[in-house]
Amino acid sequence: MIKPLSALPLILTGVIVLATPRHAIPADYPPPERLPAQATFPNPLKLRSGKIVTTKSEWETTARPEISALFQHYMYGRIPKVVAKISATLLFEDKSAYDGKITLREYAVTMADNTTPVHLLLALPNQRTGAVPVFLGLNFTGNHTLTKHPKVRIPTAWMRPSAVVNNNRATEAGRGVSTRWPLATIIDRGYALATAYYGEIVPDDPTVRGGLDHLLMPDRDAQPPVPDATGAIMAWAWGLQRLADHLQTIPEIDRDRLAVVGHSRLGKTALLAAALDPRFSLTVANQSGCGGAGPSRSNNPKAETVKRITTAFPHWFAPNFSRFGDDPSRLPFDQHQLVALVAPRPVLFTCATDDQWANPAGQFEVLVAANPVYRLYGVEGITETTMPPENQLISSRLGYWIRPGKHDMTPADWQIYLQFADKWLKAPATK
Repeated sequence: MIKPLSALPLILTGVIVLATPRHAIPADYPPPERLPAQATFPNPLKLRSGKIVTTKSEWETTARPEISALFQHYMYGRIPKVVAKISATLLFEDKSAYDGKITLREYAVTMADNTTPVHLLLALPNQRTGAVPVFLGLNFTGNHTLTKHPKVRIPTAWMRPSAVVNNNRATEAGRGVSTRWPLATIIDRGYALATAYYGEIVPDDPTVRGGLDHLLMPDRDAQPPVPDATGAIMAWAWGLQRLADHLQTIPEIDRDRLAVVGHSRLGKTALLAAALDPRFSLTVANQSGCGGAGPSRSNNPKAETVKRITTAFPHWFAPNFSRFGDDPSRLPFDQHQLVALVAPRPVLFTCATDDQWANPAGQFEVLVAANPVYRLYGVEGITETTMPPENQLISSRLGYWIRPGKHDMTPADWQIYLQFADKWLKAPATK
């Protein structure tokens, strides 16, 4: 199994604080318009000074914090400067759910002082020996949509419109309607599942206020805009880290086998969370596209562009990112370097043939371009240089899979996630 690489959170009198990088964000970043154009992916081993990193030690002490700071300044916004103080209340526990196969719990998790809780649904396999690995991910529609269990809470937070949402509020009609999180399948393979509604962290709408946005995104309404203000993807990633804080206190969960998973914008979130937090031992980014697994520099005319995504969803990113819309080649990084921040931990990109908006070919190129950093650790990232046909999993440390169909997270996708996790979280050879 892949172990975390650097310092775990410091736990001091109940306050959990992630170790900070040695290098603060430099004050000499030029505005986007003054950055030099680079038509191809930047060399992931090249520092701003021009020096080429040649050792794992140089990567960890110099390159990784420098690249992380670049992503914060020009794309996702600053990591929230909020002291996490985690407390959790168990709302209910059913040890005989799903015909006795699952223990189902829901927690109200408070992430900082004077904040509303985020509700975490946890499903544990009843047939287990010792602590089990867990998939953690945010959901779009509320915990109640994953199961018909009557005790799972219906969220009161703002929600995007749908057939089971009334006036932007969830209803009883949504209970158990989602097929994106097949609880029984995940449990049968020996994994736990933990999930929370992303809108309880910050709402997914630039005009709506709620959740923890007053703490995590304090500059979202500033005029003129703060160039590196925290975007929603960074805020959601921070929330995933706090849910991980809580999961690591649960004795049934193996704290060294924590997988983070997400679909679409929440796939972007999962990948960013893993890049920032070494506790995530495995990452699955499903059809995350531009701003996630898809490159900003793209030759795919059907793929979403930086200009399109920052116009449609400006709140996801720092205001700086929109300034690259007319010329993404001026970005001093691309998404292969976000994957490189995860090295040498396993990452799986999953795609769909009809979802060209998410740029499947570009996602494969991103994995290949991250390989040099994985090699610094003495391991191979992706073992193939040619994109595979449909339904053929590349299960190397940097994995890839594409299926027929459209933009969605399906039970068939979960079979691939589990197959990949069986190799990288369970196999003795990966310890």
